[in-house]
Amino acid sequence: MNEQFRVAQKLGLMFRPETPVPDDIKSWAIKQLHSKSPALGVSSSFSKKIKEWPKNLQPNLEKRDAMFRLYKVNRKKENEGLEGQDTPQAIQINYRKNLMGVTDELKFAHRNVYGNDQVRLRFASFWANHFTMGNIHDNQNEIGHAIDKAILAKLNGNFSQMLYKVTSHPAMLIYLDNIYSIGENSPKAREMRARGEQAGLNDNLGRELLELHTVSPSAKYTEKDIKNAAKVLAGWSLEHHNTIQEEIREAGTANTWDMYKKHYAEPGVKNVMGKIINQGKGGLKEMTDFLASHEHTVMFISSKLAEHFISDNPNASDINYVANAWRQSDGSLDHIHTAVIERAVQSKEPKFQWPMTWLFQVLRLSEASFLNGWDQRFEYSDSLMRNSDIFVELGQGFWHTRQPNGYSSDKNEWISGEMFERRIRFADAIYRKGKPKHKAQGIMDRIGANDATRKLVANAGNQQKQFIALMCSPEIMGLEHA
Repeated sequence: MNEQFRVAQKLGLMFRPETPVPDDIKSWAIKQLHSKSPALGVSSSFSKKIKEWPKNLQPNLEKRDAMFRLYKVNRKKENEGLEGQDTPQAIQINYRKNLMGVTDELKFAHRNVYGNDQVRLRFASFWANHFTMGNIHDNQNEIGHAIDKAILAKLNGNFSQMLYKVTSHPAMLIYLDNIYSIGENSPKAREMRARGEQAGLNDNLGRELLELHTVSPSAKYTEKDIKNAAKVLAGWSLEHHNTIQEEIREAGTANTWDMYKKHYAEPGVKNVMGKIINQGKGGLKEMTDFLASHEHTVMFISSKLAEHFISDNPNASDINYVANAWRQSDGSLDHIHTAVIERAVQSKEPKFQWPMTWLFQVLRLSEASFLNGWDQRFEYSDSLMRNSDIFVELGQGFWHTRQPNGYSSDKNEWISGEMFERRIRFADAIYRKGKPKHKAQGIMDRIGANDATRKLVANAGNQQKQFIALMCSPEIMGLEHA
């Protein structure tokens, strides 16, 4: 594989046939960090025109929250058999009009297949996986917003900014049950205990913040540190069962991304890993700033970045190069991502690609029409799988329940016989249903496929089998570059 496509495979999503291939691949990749990021896609699988997603399918957070509250109201009426909400038609309308999961998942797929900001999108996917916010139904209207506004929109800022915005986002607060956490000495807890009700801290988000999002267990924090982190987080809450008027009374705002309920909060200062955190709303920013610059955070996440982008087995010099950029820039994501790019370009080691990334790269290389358009997002078809079903079959997607530490970048997690067989099935379906515009031979010539890949494809048989052999070859999957 030639240098340009080798780098695009490791850091991006491969060049679409209509896209000029740059001569200076490193400069191109670094410039990509500041490329424009509109959500591009197609209105139908039959459309050849790539354009920006309609604004009405990209509502702001306030609208998303209102939609989900209405969904819950209608579900209650459905369960009680009221106002015709229990009819199949009403249930379907409520689902389609008020839930954003299907729409956001398709928009994410479209961006990755049709977008021009491929390096930005790859880094956004890394961070969306690092900050896992799997769909537990009550947060499905917020996950897509968090990826777009707390991650992709913050890629040129500081890690501390992203950490704070993701931690305080309703998608995360709901996913890790912080909405049920109440300071043990808070006014709310005292009121509840007086009524004979249970009230206390939920430490899920505090625990994951330390273990998975920042310092990692290598920092040797204690259970007391976890509890104190949970105390800092107590008060950051929302409740979709409440009306927005009730939430305004409790938190003084309708903005669920800034909803801090003082009477839920634990009073007093807290000590998290030796750092004194003041009480009140500002305590969360104090804590995330401290954790973002901690040496264990720097090394932990630099290692993850190196394994995801540079090599399946990154060496110490790769990790230290990224970590030094982090320290010298005080956590500037532009500097950190640039360091990753520089080492990925320099490294000749292959990098195995996630099933999701592989799928996007296959579709971009072949120009197959394998995704429904946004006007078809709820349709079932004999010719195309629904987008959500595609990710289920691949075993990977950001809207699905998974482990709190996200999807592994370790190739050994993805190269089992079963996972390989899934890629073969998908390559076959892409050829049969997606009608790719480019056959195996043309793709190999364009990317500069190596001799081993060309021999594998030549021995495969007809054009369909050659397409499958190419797309499931070690070179395309990221198992070898020689």
